[in-house]
Amino acid sequence: MNAENGYDIEDLQVGMTATFAKTITEADIVLFAGVSGDNNAIHTNEEFARTTIFGGRIAHGFLSASVISAAVANRLPGPGTVYLSQALRFKAPVKPGDTVHATVTVKSLHPEKARAELDTVCTVKGKVVIEGEALVMTSSSARRAAAAAKS
Repeated sequence: MNAENGYDIEDLQVGMTATFAKTITEADIVLFAGVSGDNNAIHTNEEFARTTIFGGRIAHGFLSASVISAAVANRLPGPGTVYLSQALRFKAPVKPGDTVHATVTVKSLHPEKARAELDTVCTVKGKVVIEGEALVMTSSSARRAAAAAKS
């Protein structure tokens, strides 16, 4: 892996895994509400949220899932990776102050197209809160070499 390209498709192996962790803060929730326009009271109003099955405010699902994006972009496959798709299943709420651990695992590789399928899981205190799968496009040393040969 290098700082510009992350892992090339040729360097990835099925089973490789990486984790990125982030504590979801009050500021994260407020800023996400502003950026996304999702001002649902379950996220922004403690008095209302206490009346729900969650007993208090919860983080936006996509804010919590964004930790997966950080794991993909910063760890595996790393810088230069392009998201093509992400399936998500929300299993449990994330509350302000929770630390989300996003783990990505290489599930399958498609070197001819520089694509990798990843299993994606987010946990809080060891409990699965989000699970899913992603398809990403990676860099390729073979493609870089072919492009350089043409120039």
